[in-house]
Amino acid sequence: MEKITAGIITIGDELLIGQVVDTNSAWMGQELNKNGIWVAHRIAVGDVREDIWQALDEEFQRSQIILITGGLGPTADDITKPLLCEYFGGKLVVDEGALDNVKKIFTRLQRPMIDRNLQQAEVPDTCTAIPNRRGTAPGMWFEKEGRIFVSMPGVPHEMKGMMTEEVIPRIRARFRLPFIAHRTLLTAGIGESFLAEHIKTFEDALPASIRLAYLPNYGMVRLRLTIRGENPAELNETLQSQFDTLKGLVAEWMVADEDISIQEAIGRLLKGHGQTLGTAESCTGGYIAHLITSIPGSSHYFKGSIVSYANEIKTGLLHVDPQILATDGAVSQPTVEAMVRGALRQLDTDYVVATSGIMGPDGGSPEKPVGTVWIAVGNRRNILAQKFSFRFDRGRNIELTATNALNQLRKFILSAR
Repeated sequence: MEKITAGIITIGDELLIGQVVDTNSAWMGQELNKNGIWVAHRIAVGDVREDIWQALDEEFQRSQIILITGGLGPTADDITKPLLCEYFGGKLVVDEGALDNVKKIFTRLQRPMIDRNLQQAEVPDTCTAIPNRRGTAPGMWFEKEGRIFVSMPGVPHEMKGMMTEEVIPRIRARFRLPFIAHRTLLTAGIGESFLAEHIKTFEDALPASIRLAYLPNYGMVRLRLTIRGENPAELNETLQSQFDTLKGLVAEWMVADEDISIQEAIGRLLKGHGQTLGTAESCTGGYIAHLITSIPGSSHYFKGSIVSYANEIKTGLLHVDPQILATDGAVSQPTVEAMVRGALRQLDTDYVVATSGIMGPDGGSPEKPVGTVWIAVGNRRNILAQKFSFRFDRGRNIELTATNALNQLRKFILSAR
């Protein structure tokens, strides 16, 4: 079976100067890989005509599918559409479907339209317009000497909808793609290198058709097994057998045997037993509550958070004894345990997780350096607290605190049953 390769071109000065992080390429790469398409190149270029033209030429020579995002907006710096019109030798015409879409959007929003908005419906007559059900700028599908070029908006929400609803189905209809399957599990509480050493024998013995990927992120590591070929039934059986073996090897640290986040795994634990959760956060500033509420349906089990950043909030709302703060300090085991007790009373939940720490870059001391964190989890019968020491910048320390707090909570819930 022929290997189908793709190139991704993202356009925008904001990507090159770091003002906007390019999440589009990563997402598109994942989706293409799921469908058996190998992403051979990823290129980011600024809003410079010559650079975009050169990127198109280069990908034309080496990729069968070229996906482009960015530069389709209504302002003068959005140069992708007129450039593609010239590149493929066409002229701009109004696409009636796109025009109807723009009018419906502005009618629904009860906003006036100007000519600049209506121009969004113009596309080169050498392309097939791709509907944009989440925005005003249509996508564009070009074909040239056996190569497919697809231009999409840079807004992630719009691009994802277009890829899922239109682009991937059209690509699958055009090419004979291999069957590809993944199995993913999530671990926490063990580093990537230690995990790799622990499963080294398993990894070395994997069949040639299966690849193992390590995907680390803030105190967690996802392990993904991937198989590709032409016999779905046989491949799925082989893959599942290896995945079951892997699960047994990492059972001590496994959070979930599917590709979900730790906060989603916790939500399922709580929802399945009709239990509730609250947070009492100091150093994480509500970030744990944000992670929990990012999961649809979290209102079934999450009741609220008390962000007790200042000591007067710890004493006033959570009823932490001022003497504890005076004797042990805010970053201490007695404080986070008292925060749990106070939040259990105030929020009336089954479980509470509490954090207090020094995130940096300053505020530390020889006794409690930057990165010192206490985390407590508990219910009305028991409270467990643990000290952590992180060594990174403020942002990463907050991320690691949240991850470890959620993992401590997960283990506590399981042990309480």
